Amino acid sequence: MYILFDIGGSKTRVAASNDCHELQGDPIVFDSTSNSEADTKRIADAARMLVGGHGITAAAGGVAGVLDSERRRLLRSPNKTTWVGEPLAKQLEKGLGVPVFLENDTDLAGLGEAHVGAGKGYEIVAYLSVSTGIGGGRIVGGMIDAARLGFEPGHQIINPHCRICPDCVVRPIESDACVDLEGLASGTALEKRTGKKPYEVTDKEEWHRIACWLAMGLNNTLVHWSPDAIVLGGSMICGMKGTVVSLDEINRHLRELLTIFPEPPDMRLAQLGDFGGLYGAMARLRQDMKHRPAQT
Repeated sequence: MYILFDIGGSKTRVAASNDCHELQGDPIVFDSTSNSEADTKRIADAARMLVGGHGITAAAGGVAGVLDSERRRLLRSPNKTTWVGEPLAKQLEKGLGVPVFLENDTDLAGLGEAHVGAGKGYEIVAYLSVSTGIGGGRIVGGMIDAARLGFEPGHQIINPHCRICPDCVVRPIESDACVDLEGLASGTALEKRTGKKPYEVTDKEEWHRIACWLAMGLNNTLVHWSPDAIVLGGSMICGMKGTVVSLDEINRHLRELLTIFPEPPDMRLAQLGDFGGLYGAMARLRQDMKHRPAQT
């Protein structure tokens, strides 16, 4: 049996699979905490419940934040500051008793979408998750693209008062400074501006601003990554109560901004919801099995 996990800023999901193609039963979901040792122990406990006495061969999963080049511990994580520097891979391997493959959580969600979701069939997929924060990953040939410390498109600098898009004339924000994309268009940023949860915000101008800023961020991402498709996910895009950012509006602004390419790539809505990272973990384990030397 194989163990899959997704450690997010607010929720942790754990699942099992017999063959790394399908989930075995329903995942176990629990609230994430500020204590990495306690949460990794809960992952191990959930894994034992899921396998029901069967052996565990290997495990893979994602965690929110920037991992070191060896993918063993967090270097930065806005949502999990107390986990930074902790020996996460070692803690998980101790609890599970098997090798553990760690990746950034958004990278794994993008990998899942590229294999069995909205990005299936495309060679180069740009995945962007717009939720509590904003993260993204580049999938090439069905694999997470190589990078020293991963990709962080949510932390690109955006000028919120930019007038380059004719239809992107938006109500100014309080600060005149440039801000990163996450500081403008994430759920956390929206709540900070309005004092409301994103699903409570009914002001159309707020959603218009977010669509404009996301189009600016996507323009920058596209000219650097040049993908065949963009897949957008996260609670600010899909799976949220009430209003979501309109893909049609984002695409309309993007077409006004993107002048160097004849047209933008296909823009798709993520299909795997909260379980994208678990499907990505299965793909990651399949890749390890494919490249593992044969036993003699």
